[in-house]
Formats: sequence, structure tokens, C-alpha cells
Amino acid sequence: MNQRFFKCVSVLQLLVVLLTLCTLELPAAADNGKAASLDLGYRDLYELDFAGAQSEFSAWGKGHPDNPLGPVSEGAGLLFSEFNRLGILQAQFYASDTAFASRKKLTPDTSVRDEIYATLDRSESLSRVRLGHDPKDRDALFAMTLASGLRADYAALIEKRNLASLHYTRDASNWANQLLAVDPSCYDAHLGAGISKYITGTMAAPVRWFLRLGGVSADKQAGMAELQLTAAKGHYLAPFARILLAIAYVREKDIVRARELLESLHTEFPANPLFAQEIARLEATH
Repeated sequence: MNQRFFKCVSVLQLLVVLLTLCTLELPAAADNGKAASLDLGYRDLYELDFAGAQSEFSAWGKGHPDNPLGPVSEGAGLLFSEFNRLGILQAQFYASDTAFASRKKLTPDTSVRDEIYATLDRSESLSRVRLGHDPKDRDALFAMTLASGLRADYAALIEKRNLASLHYTRDASNWANQLLAVDPSCYDAHLGAGISKYITGTMAAPVRWFLRLGGVSADKQAGMAELQLTAAKGHYLAPFARILLAIAYVREKDIVRARELLESLHTEFPANPLFAQEIARLEATH
């Protein structure tokens, strides 16, 4: 069972990029200045313009020093940039349990790692202060969701610390559930639960039972439904839901729908070369 169990970290593998980008969901109460600056920052991330993204996040954070979305967005940008440097953003990395299980432990940039952790610590500290005043603070709940997800991502994809990443992923899901209880229309918050349910739902029954004991839901069809909900009704994470659906379709051998999603993403984000590369890979292998 241990070998099968640790393959479940492909859940975390997919959550990596998904939770890395979770900050793209801005709470409904966001003012116009926030939406404009953070929106542009995450748009830059989709285009792999990491310098531009960090410039936007830093500028917004200086104007909103008490809001945890500033530092957690900076952390997301730093981590996404490190993933790109290490080759983690290619979709084939997620296409099968075998590919994930055979991944190598990577060598991170320790200065970037320390900077990522510092931004997450700062965001969590600001979030706890806000939640102490208002337990339903949407910015704080979302920042906590993202910070836990980013920690899971780093542990799983770079350090290969499977159990630690599973712990952080469970924390991220709990924060996301609290956010949805406050704002059910936050469709982007369904993304993490959707991919987690899908991947764990593909595993053997004994493994699914073990994961449920640990608080991880396993329901393949429900997971696909949640991903489709975010793809259809999400805001900033709708494109990312399409990315994850494309990966899921590759796993399900539905190459036609996978290619359709990747082509739509390539059209929307032409400066990102990864979509064209994945389309070419599908054409070459199928």
C-alpha cells in the first residue's frame, strides 16, 4: 500500500500549480485599485512574465500594507518562477502517476526558498490579525488558503516531502471550505477540492479509504464536476481550471478535448510557450 499511497501525491503535484495560482481569485469586496493591480500581476504569471508580476504585486502591497493578499501574491509569483526554472510547469509532469512517482528531488535556489517562506509567514501573520477581528474576512481566508497550498506545493514538487505536503494540502482545503461558507459564489475556491477529489478518486479502494481517514475526499466524478464549475463560472482561475481539465483529459485518454482546451489557452495567452509545446507533444504522441 505504501507505494500506491505515495502516488497520491500526484494530487499535490496538480495542486501545486493550481494553488500557486489560487490568488487569482479576488474577494468580491475588492476595490477597483486592488482588482486592477493584482489582476495584471496574475495575468503576467499566466504569460510567464515573472518580473512584471512581481512589480505589480510589490506595488500593490506597498499601497495595502495590512492586507495579506499582497505578500502571499509575491510568494505565489516567486514559487511559480522557481517552478518554471526547474521545469515543473510542463503538463507531462502530471499526466500519469508513474511520471510523478519517478520525479527527482530538485535542487532549489535557497535564497528564493527563504524569500518565499518569508512572504508566506508575513501573509499568515496579517491574516490571523484580520481573522481575530472578523472570522469571515474573505481576504484573510483566501490568503490562508493560498499560503497553505503554496507550502504544500514547495514540499511536494521541490523537496519531495510527501507527508508534509499532504498535511498542508488538508489545511488548504479546510481554509477553502471556510471561504466557500462565507461566499458560495467564489467559484474559484472549488478548484483545489476538484482536482484533489479527481486524482484520489482514480486510486485503488484501500488507498481511497486510507485517504478519507486523513480528511482527503476521493470522488473522481465529483472532482471533474468541480473543475468544470470553475472553468465555466470562475473568474481569474477559470483559465487554470481549463489547464487542469486538459491534464485530466490526457489521463483519461480523451485527447480531443485536451487539445481543444490547450488550443483555447494558447489563443488567450499567446506569450506563454508552454501551451503550444503541449499541443505539439500531444500531436507527436497521439
